[in-house]
Amino acid sequence: MLKSLSISNYALIDQLDMQPSKGLSMITGETGAGKSIMLGAVGLLLGNRSDTKVLLHDDKKCVVEGAFDIREYGLNKFFEQEELDYEETCIIRREISPGGKSRSFVNDTPVLLESLKILGSKLMDVHSQHDTLQLGEGSYQLSLVDAFAYTSSELDSYQLKFKSFRKAKKQFEELKQKAFEMQKEADYNQFQLDELSAMTLVAGEQAELESAQEVLENAEEIKLKINEMLALFQEEQIGIIQGLAQIQYGMQSLERLAHKFSEIRERFQSVFIEVKDLTETLIDEESKVEIDFAKLDQIRERLSKIYQLQKKHGVNSVEELMQIENDLADKVFQFQNLDESLAEAEKSLKEAQALLADSGALLTKKRQSCFPLFEKELQELLIGLGMENARIQFEHKSISPSLSGLDEVEILFSANKGGVLQPLKKVASGGEFSRLLFAIKYLMADKMALPTLIFDEIDTGISGEVALQMVRMMKEIATRHQVICITHLPQVAAKGDLHYFVYKDNSSEKTISKIKLLAAEERVTELAKMIAGANPSTSALESAKELLLN
Repeated sequence: MLKSLSISNYALIDQLDMQPSKGLSMITGETGAGKSIMLGAVGLLLGNRSDTKVLLHDDKKCVVEGAFDIREYGLNKFFEQEELDYEETCIIRREISPGGKSRSFVNDTPVLLESLKILGSKLMDVHSQHDTLQLGEGSYQLSLVDAFAYTSSELDSYQLKFKSFRKAKKQFEELKQKAFEMQKEADYNQFQLDELSAMTLVAGEQAELESAQEVLENAEEIKLKINEMLALFQEEQIGIIQGLAQIQYGMQSLERLAHKFSEIRERFQSVFIEVKDLTETLIDEESKVEIDFAKLDQIRERLSKIYQLQKKHGVNSVEELMQIENDLADKVFQFQNLDESLAEAEKSLKEAQALLADSGALLTKKRQSCFPLFEKELQELLIGLGMENARIQFEHKSISPSLSGLDEVEILFSANKGGVLQPLKKVASGGEFSRLLFAIKYLMADKMALPTLIFDEIDTGISGEVALQMVRMMKEIATRHQVICITHLPQVAAKGDLHYFVYKDNSSEKTISKIKLLAAEERVTELAKMIAGANPSTSALESAKELLLN
């Protein structure tokens, strides 16, 4: 519900403030006084595009602000999704700078225009004689059927099953695509896996093989060099070991002669032990070195295969080849078990499809069951609104599963006696559309949480009893929802809880539009002017008073 509206520096409006009634508020004024301008400003709150041409004063920014009571609208989830602070009184502000920059705020938090448009659609419904395209859309017509038939629980249940069906279908389609792709690669993957598996690769073996190859390729020279060194160590006449043994004996003699040589003897002893140990190590290594050309050929052949595989797969180590082997083994395993996985996915899809069909059938049945009553009530309302020969019929078609159900609904309409029923968008005129939409909103008023309804001259082209019937219906809607009506008819304007008057003020350099809430006497005078012109007679004033009383 709109609690207050403030507009500044917009078109002909310098500053405008209003606090509409919770029920039915009327707005009147001469043509061109600024009523449509005010609706343009309201449109900015609903996410409409802006233009710097709307600025009254080029050096000031335009600000439009609305305060809405949203307690009954169930918008907590929307605010959570948009990461906005939820307040029971929601403040929407739109600013347009002289440079053309437009900014939107919800509870002082900047928002994108698309988010504002979504929120605006939940807060206000502006309806004019020419703004009726929505009624011709199938999705809107289906939503009307759902509201009239109270299908919310069936629709929620169906949509849950639809999401499960869509998920199962996606999984099945992805698995089919994967199977198709894997089928093309299956033989190649198996070949590569067999090639790698045949190698029986072991982590770290490449370094060991390369070291062994190095030794075998140089075995003869290695043995020769080691034996040369051993001869120098062990030769009886000139061997190092023999000479060191003699030095050791001399060190022991020195130590007996003077204790100060004890440390030197100990240091030499360590060197002597290390040299003998080194000699033993060389003897051991020499014994291990073998001249084995057959083994060398085997090592060369295995390393050659390893190098070829590394080049083929673009890696540099045996460990990486082993990882590729594991990955290929997984792919081959998946392919070998794909038929089973596909069968399970197809079974899940069929089960989800069956549940969806059952749920969709229940939803369809409930929707179709409301058609006769919906048609009857709409037709009766249209007759009361001056369309005596109007006929309404709901046409139903079954469609493939969608989020909205298995149904496509089309409202067929004829305004003339004996006329052929055709889709609304093909046969209804603007005035007929307006009255039909008004009748629909009247029916929906006690079935759904409608936002603030703004009717912009919806009574154009009607008068007399039809106008009275329309305003009676407006007042009934206003017992449950806030209604704001812009009208030129005195019999309509007289029925509002509040009456605002829009007028032009030419007292300053620029003409500006203003709005004022009429007091009781002012209201009588304004209604009399609507009846009889600028200078109403006594009888016009009396007629105005009578309109207010009845």
